[in-house]
Amino acid sequence: MSAFAVRGTAETPGVPPGGPVRGLPWAVLRLHRAALVVWGALMLAAVGLLVWEVEITADSVRDRMAACGRTGGLCRLQAFTDYSGTISWASTLVYYSFFAVAAFAAGALIGRELENGTAQLAWTQSVSPTRWLAVTLAVPAVLLTVGGTVFVFVFRWAWAANRDLMGDDWTFNDVFAARGPALVAYGLCGLGVGALAGVVLRRSLPALGVACGVMYLVNHNLEKYREDLWPAVTPAPTKGVEMSQDVWQIGDGTGRFHPQSHYWPMHLVETGIVLGVAVLATGAAFWVLRRRTG
Repeated sequence: MSAFAVRGTAETPGVPPGGPVRGLPWAVLRLHRAALVVWGALMLAAVGLLVWEVEITADSVRDRMAACGRTGGLCRLQAFTDYSGTISWASTLVYYSFFAVAAFAAGALIGRELENGTAQLAWTQSVSPTRWLAVTLAVPAVLLTVGGTVFVFVFRWAWAANRDLMGDDWTFNDVFAARGPALVAYGLCGLGVGALAGVVLRRSLPALGVACGVMYLVNHNLEKYREDLWPAVTPAPTKGVEMSQDVWQIGDGTGRFHPQSHYWPMHLVETGIVLGVAVLATGAAFWVLRRRTG
């Protein structure tokens, strides 16, 4: 039975209390609570892990490195890796979670609802298809935005707290995205692309595959051409600057480079592109749904 028809009122049978519009968000939460709880638990775990690493692990790592002595190169490397690797894994996992978002939106949030008739049942209960899709997407979009924003702020603090224990820099793919709004943009893009795939294909498994494939292409190409999102600096930097972690060397043999001050322009351009794809995909999903149900 659809979550939209679990509880009804005397005025409109089958519609959740509070009316069809106000009841829809709760129906979405109930219907997909398992997936939303898992995602929320992932975000809380990632944030908690970052806080633990900075507040607890960092001091113990320095103590271990000091106890290794002069000949403890491997010992110091292991201690260093324990800290840097844990923070890197947290950012990588959250960054690439947009694949899971796209799969969820295409396979369960939209595709399965259209495939098994749950959505059509909701449309018979004073809820238009457009309003159904809007609320269905709005609930996870709010959660993605809030959760992603919290993670970005915590990660920025954790990443900068002990730079001497970190083995990455701002040019790493996960670091580049996780230090700003691009992280949230990728999640919303996965939601929009998944919704479009679900509306077009109306079958959960094919929509899931297509959505993940499209998100791979979007992400892969932006990572590949990220260095071209903002004009690089010329001429070549001095040798001392070339060795600095603040510089992103362009590997085309021209000696061009991006200083760390280019991070925000490049990041915001990529964020704009990803959000543009999200808006186009979401708009197309609404257009297709209206065409098929109008």
